[in-house]
Amino acid sequence: MKKISIIAIVLASLALVGEAFIFATRKDDSDALHTQAIRSDCRVYAPPLPDSLSFCGERVPLNLYYVRESLDRELVSNMYYQSNTLFYIKRAARVFPVIEPILRQEGVPDDMKYLCVAESGLQCVSSPAGAQGWWQFMKPTALQYGLEVGDDIDMRNHLEASTRAACRFLKNLKSRLGGWPEAAAAYNCGEGGLNRQLSSQRQDSYYELLLNSETQRYVYRILAIKLIMQHPQDYGFFVRHCDTYATPLTEEVELSGQNVDLVSFATEHGTTYKVLRMLNPWLTSSTLRNKLGKTYMVSVPVKKGTEYNTMVRGKHDTTLIEKL
Repeated sequence: MKKISIIAIVLASLALVGEAFIFATRKDDSDALHTQAIRSDCRVYAPPLPDSLSFCGERVPLNLYYVRESLDRELVSNMYYQSNTLFYIKRAARVFPVIEPILRQEGVPDDMKYLCVAESGLQCVSSPAGAQGWWQFMKPTALQYGLEVGDDIDMRNHLEASTRAACRFLKNLKSRLGGWPEAAAAYNCGEGGLNRQLSSQRQDSYYELLLNSETQRYVYRILAIKLIMQHPQDYGFFVRHCDTYATPLTEEVELSGQNVDLVSFATEHGTTYKVLRMLNPWLTSSTLRNKLGKTYMVSVPVKKGTEYNTMVRGKHDTTLIEKL
């Protein structure tokens, strides 16, 4: 009996050793497969950096290591914030055809449209600090540059009007600060703030200044957005033309009078209050009091509703879309 028990114990021990060996082998195989899957399916690439780059016709000093690294940081941030950057590309098909010709007419470099992307993501939005619209104007600056801001009207939300105001603002900043990068930085932190830094640090270039974190990154963010939106495929973005946001077909009609009920006005023009406000976000109330008796031009759909077949896709100057 003792011999049988010893034999049983030995056999059981051998079985346990065999199972442990098999488990270890399986674990090793599992780890190898896991590593292989990561290498093949979960690749993360460093973004390509250009050999040369310009902003508003001015050379970016990529020969300075801290300039290259600052640009690289913003490229990584925007390349791997895929959902946000994808929306930039989609919205650009609707917004760029409006602002590009205005920039040309006003004598502002085309690259400044990417400042608009950096400011608002090409949306009519509000900031916690009180900035408003596509170009994120604060109220005092908006009034200074001729934009009406009142109880029922906020022209910071009018794409064409605010773009022209932004052009005047940027040209003034450039004339006083010397260059477009400095103008862009001042758009972010204020002319006085940037002027103080230029003076105290005895520099005349944005790229040579030590600034607060937000402004230090600001121009590089614009540059990164420009690179990705001009060469989306190089950074992993493939967008078909049909994926971009189209523009509703509209016509302009007059809006005048006092205490106008905009719900009724929308109905009279074959649309809804919601669509009227979407097409004219500068209207900020359901009633236009219009104490000064002004006449405004508002956009309404050419046909009732906002069906997909009443939309068009505009063309703009940069190549955004990969044709698949």
